[in-house]
Amino acid sequence: MDTVSETLLSANPMRIGGITPLTTIDFPGRLAAVVYCQGCPWRCSYCHNPELLDASAPAAVPWAQVQAFLQSRRGLIDGVVFSGGEPTLQAALPAALAEVRAMGFATGLHTGGMYPERLAAVLPLLDWVGLDVKGPLQAYDGITGVPGSGKRAWESLQLVVQSGVPYECRTTWNPELFELDALQDLGEPLVDGGVTHWALQQCRAPGLAASEGLPPVVETLGERFASFSVRRG
Repeated sequence: MDTVSETLLSANPMRIGGITPLTTIDFPGRLAAVVYCQGCPWRCSYCHNPELLDASAPAAVPWAQVQAFLQSRRGLIDGVVFSGGEPTLQAALPAALAEVRAMGFATGLHTGGMYPERLAAVLPLLDWVGLDVKGPLQAYDGITGVPGSGKRAWESLQLVVQSGVPYECRTTWNPELFELDALQDLGEPLVDGGVTHWALQQCRAPGLAASEGLPPVVETLGERFASFSVRRG
């Protein structure tokens, strides 16, 4: 890692909420570890990691411990995914990515795309991006609880598609979030925006009624994409 990155991480270390030592599903094609970043400005009702939302919460895992863990995993895993929370919330993310790459790991990012400028800055440091597409543009404010969130997310979507970095867009659906017709209609702007990789995920979360599953008709959307998957339950 270069001196500038070392200085940035020392002055403003990453706030880490936890680590998954090994995953085969969070970074396609790689054995990876997941580093969970503390803090997120959005309040999606189906959030799977609500304990990571508070940006003011103290780090559960010091960055030095993350460094030592990753050093011990060299030669055993292929990549490291920064997830959250929202990793781009943290100013130290570019330096952390540079350090992880210097260790010889491929780098992945899970993001909601709420900070397009920050995402643009780290795209050259990434080998893969998992971008959450929360829903149709008009549904975003209701899903995230933040006005204007959809515009920023769709700006990030265009940045990812145009970057050439491998990616997957993921949409979590429940009829309480938006109607099935809106989900089917969502495929059109994604195709128009150049998206070729899209996954639909059934939403199961406290406070939301369990859906009966994604109807088979939705799977016909896959005809418009190079890769398309439906993940149930």
